[in-house]
Formats: sequence, C-alpha cells, structure tokens
Amino acid sequence: MVKRPLVYLALLASVFAAACQSTVTDDIVFAVATAPSVLDPRLASDATSERINALLYDTLVRLDAQGRPQPQMATWRQLDPQRYRLLLRKDRATFWDGRKPTSGDVAATYRSLLDAELGSPHAGALAHIERVDVRGDNTVEFVLDRPDPQFVSRLTVGIVPADAVLHGRLTTQPAGSGPFRFVESRDDNGLVLQRRSDGQRLVFEPVSDPTMRTLKLLRGEAQLIQNDLPAELYDYLEGDSALTVASNPGTTFAYIGFNLADSVLADRRIRAAIAHAIDRDAIIRHLFGGRAEKAESVLRPEHWAGVSDLAPHVYDPVLARRYLRQAGYGPGRRLILSYKTSTDPFRLRIAHVFQSQLAEVGIDLQIASHDWGTYFGDIKAGRFQLYSLAWVGVNTPDILRYAFHSRSMPPGGANRGSYRSTRVDALLDGAERQGPDEARRGYVAAQRQIHHDLVYVPLWYESNVMVSRGVRGYVPGHDGNYLALNTAVLSHERR
Repeated sequence: MVKRPLVYLALLASVFAAACQSTVTDDIVFAVATAPSVLDPRLASDATSERINALLYDTLVRLDAQGRPQPQMATWRQLDPQRYRLLLRKDRATFWDGRKPTSGDVAATYRSLLDAELGSPHAGALAHIERVDVRGDNTVEFVLDRPDPQFVSRLTVGIVPADAVLHGRLTTQPAGSGPFRFVESRDDNGLVLQRRSDGQRLVFEPVSDPTMRTLKLLRGEAQLIQNDLPAELYDYLEGDSALTVASNPGTTFAYIGFNLADSVLADRRIRAAIAHAIDRDAIIRHLFGGRAEKAESVLRPEHWAGVSDLAPHVYDPVLARRYLRQAGYGPGRRLILSYKTSTDPFRLRIAHVFQSQLAEVGIDLQIASHDWGTYFGDIKAGRFQLYSLAWVGVNTPDILRYAFHSRSMPPGGANRGSYRSTRVDALLDGAERQGPDEARRGYVAAQRQIHHDLVYVPLWYESNVMVSRGVRGYVPGHDGNYLALNTAVLSHERR
C-alpha cells in the first residue's frame, strides 16, 4: 500500500493561508518544474526545451494525434521513392526581423542537422538524407540514399535562419518564425517571450518544488502550471473556485531504464524480477490520483504504429523472487542496485515507492538524486545502473530508432541503455522503407521484441493536467505541448 505523506497535508494549510495575499500581473506566468536547457531546436532533447522551442520556431510539418504529418510551413510531393519536393506556403510566418524564411534557410537548417560537429540528437533519424537542394526561394528538394515513405513525418525540426546557422549564435540569441519572439533570459534561468499577434508577454519561471509552484498559483504570482504535481495538490486545487483544473490523456511515457552493459542487469532474469516487483496500479491510484494509464510501449495503442495487445509485466512478487533465485540471489545474498533520479520531490516520492516495493522481493535499491542538469548529463553519458525518465512529445515511430536501434547510441541517439538486437535493427530498417501498412507490421514486431527483451520497465502514460488562474483558452496538447498559448487570454476577473 502506498501512503500519502502527511507533510503535504500540513503544507496545504500554509498554502491556503498564503493564498489570501494575491498579486495582479499583465504577464502570463507559467511556472515550470525545470528551465529549458537550450533554445536551439536542432539541439533540444528535454521536454521543456522542445515545448518552448515549438513556440519560437515554425516547422515544415506538424504531426497530428495519430502521428500523421500535416502541412505547416510547407506542402510536399514525393517525386520518386528517394526524392521529396517541399513548397513553402505563401502565408508562412516571417522571422522576427520581418524576413520570410526561404528554401535557403530550410536547407541550412537540415544540412546542419547532419553535421557531426553539431551533435544534434535528430541526426540519426535524418542520416539517410543524401543532399538538400535549393530550387528557388520557395522550393527545396530532399534527396535520400534509400526509399523512405515516412520521410515527411521526420521534418518536424524548427527552421532557423541560415545566417544563425553560420554564426552559431542561437543558444544566446534565438531567432525563429514561431508565434512567440524571444525577449530575454532571466537570472533564475527563466524566459520572457512575447506573442507576436498581440504583444502578450509570457514568462516561463522555473520552480522545482511542486508546493512552491502551487503557492505561486494561489497567490497570483503564476497563472499556469502543468503536470508534475502530486495527487493531493491537484485534489486540493480542484476545490478552489478561482482556479480551473483540466486533465486529458497524454502520450508522456514513463519508464525505468536499465544499463544493459552492466554485468548484473545484462541478465534478463534480474530485469524481469524488477518488472514484476513494481505495483503500477497502486502507484497510479495513490500517487497520481488516477491521472495516468498503465503503458506497455512508448507508442500509445491508438497511434497508427501502436500495439494494443502486449502482455503486461504484471505485479507478481512471488514470480519476482523466483527470477532472483534463478539468477543466484536470495535471503543470504541480497541484490544491491543503484537508481538515479532528479531532485524533484514528486519523482523522489516515486523512487522511494520503488525502493519499498523492490525491498519486499529482496532487492536493495540505493537512490541517488541530483539536480536536473547533473542527472540528465549522467543518463546521456551512461553513468547509471537504473534510472527513470519519461518520453514526451512522442508522435512518430522514429522514437523506436532513436531509442532502440544499435546505431543510436549517444550522442547520435538516445539508446542510453546500450541495447543491441539485430532483429530489432532489421525490423526498424525495413519498416522505414515500406508503405504505411507494411511499416506498421514492422514497427509492431519491433515493439513486441523490445517488450519481450525487457529493455526497460514500461510504467504509465501520464495525463496532461493543467491548472490555471485567470487564463482562458489554454488546454495542453495531446503530447503535452504548449501550443494553445498561441491563443490563450489572460483575464483578471474573479469567479
């Protein structure tokens, strides 16, 4: 049984008292758990950076909820199996300096993504681009070294000006054609943006502690928070008539990752013991308040390449102990493992629940928590045994290559656990050369193999939960994106 710590209930009393004093602001202040790490869409790999970059930079295409491409800056034609022509739309937005993006900017952006010196995390999914040809100001052609019927769905990186690519100044001077322009970075690593349509200012304020984010909302120092709160706080906030709480299913996929190069975790029986020791139902019920759904694969079943019938790794402590005995562990030889996580209080709560559940089957989990930058750096560098993260913004089966193909080891991808499977490699390579029906069969087979191999412990899809104070028209996107900020309206009316 997972118990809610009484400390949260005590803190709520102080939250309520502090809420009596409120602040009025003309800015929309969005309190986020972590600051963005980079404002260059070619380099972004963490959730906050990707979501904010989507406000600053326009893209050639956007993906809908089923992961299918829709025109954004451009329309397209497939000229032959290895050549695509994209035509920039006449009504595309200008860069912030008033100049319209050209095919030269598109070519410079995508050529730079293929430059090993840049080290883009998107390079692996685009490595089959042989060249990018400019055909006048409004037309660009992509020539591939192999057929790829799904190629257009990969063209989702924000377009940057060609001169910014040349001078490499995007990290300090972002310059896009998205609906918001960059104003300034703050001393607290927060950001100030301005909506181009009406001048509305938007402040992203990093506040790592969930109780402090709640306090800021209740005091009127913030108008929006999204996700990363414990269930008790959501339940409390739903009772405040001055606030709006909205929740919808999400694609954010949480998992426990393994270092398969580790001599202990290379044994599938150990990974199976861990998977069967985790009581996901209890965690979803008590820590998330039901605002999550059990998951078996990184792609939701509703996705065009998703799988709906993967057999779950069910909670079964007896089976977990049996796997441990088979691997040579038991009462006289307990297994000791190291688990890394961030310092976020909610993620630490989850970590301690994992620790308790694994202890019941004979595994001693030693928790090491670090600030986000150190933690994420360690994960990307492979300095871990176990860790937990969540994939956000998952819209395309490219995630399977990015996370599981043997050629996607960091820094060229996110196969951080060093998973190697010639079968999965072949299935993914083949799927990328096929039309939708054949591709789906390949992606489904790859997910079945990954699930069987227990490359990670699939946990849950976290719902997108938004709490607002005086903001109308904001609903998180299906993948947790912030795009509804394009039209959100701030009102100082009290309900």
